[in-house]
Amino acid sequence: MTLLLPTATSADERARAARTAVLPVGSFEQHGEFMPLITDTVVACLVAGRVAVDYPVLLLPPITISCSHEHAGFAGTVSISARTLLAVVGDVDESLRASGVENLVIVNGHGGNYCLRNAVQQSTTVKRRMALFPATEDWNTARADAGCATSAHEDMHGGELEVSLLLHGAPHVLREGYQMADHEVNDRPDLLTVGMRGYTASGIVGRPSLGSAAKGAAVLDSLSRSFARVHRLLE
Repeated sequence: MTLLLPTATSADERARAARTAVLPVGSFEQHGEFMPLITDTVVACLVAGRVAVDYPVLLLPPITISCSHEHAGFAGTVSISARTLLAVVGDVDESLRASGVENLVIVNGHGGNYCLRNAVQQSTTVKRRMALFPATEDWNTARADAGCATSAHEDMHGGELEVSLLLHGAPHVLREGYQMADHEVNDRPDLLTVGMRGYTASGIVGRPSLGSAAKGAAVLDSLSRSFARVHRLLE
C-alpha cells in the first residue's frame, strides 16, 4: 500500500538540501459512487511522491480541500474559496523561502483550481521560482504514453486516467462497480454556470471502465520524465 504522506525527518532534509519543494494540491469532492472524495488528493500525492523519488526535492504534505464549487450539490463535497487557497499556498511559499528553499512546484490534482495558474504567473514576473505541474501538455503526453483510449476532454472526471492511477498506486480506496460507471458527455459549454450537476447525475464524465494499473504506472513514468523540464527551469 502506497503511503501518501511524506515520512522524511529533519535530518533527511538537511542532508538533501533541496532547493525546490513540491506541494501536492488535491480536493475533497465527489468522484461518483465508487471513487473516494479524496481522489484528487491521492492523484496529486502519487505524482508528487514519484517526482520526489526521482528528483532531489522536498516533498510536502498535501492541501486536501480546494476549489470544488463546480461539484456543489453532490454529497460530501467541500470547498474553500480561491482567495483562501491562494493564501495558504502563499504562506507555504513564504515559509519555504525563510528556510532556504527558494523554488516551489505546485502539483495540482484538481482541474478546477484555476487560480493556481495566476499565482504561478504572478510569482515568476521577476524570477523563475514557481511552477505548476503537470501542465496540460504533460497530461496529454502521459495519456498517449500509457495508451489511454480517451482524451482529457472526454475523460474529464472520474474516468480512465484517475481510475488507472488509483488502481496502480492506491487500489484499496477504489470500490467495485467503477467498471459499469461510464458516462460520456462531450458538449459542456456552460459548465462554469451550471456545474457538474448540469451534465451528469452520477458525477462521472468519462470511461472508468477503461482504467488499468498498467496504465497508471505508465502515466507516472511519463510524468516523471516530463518533470525534468520543470526541474531544469527552476534549478
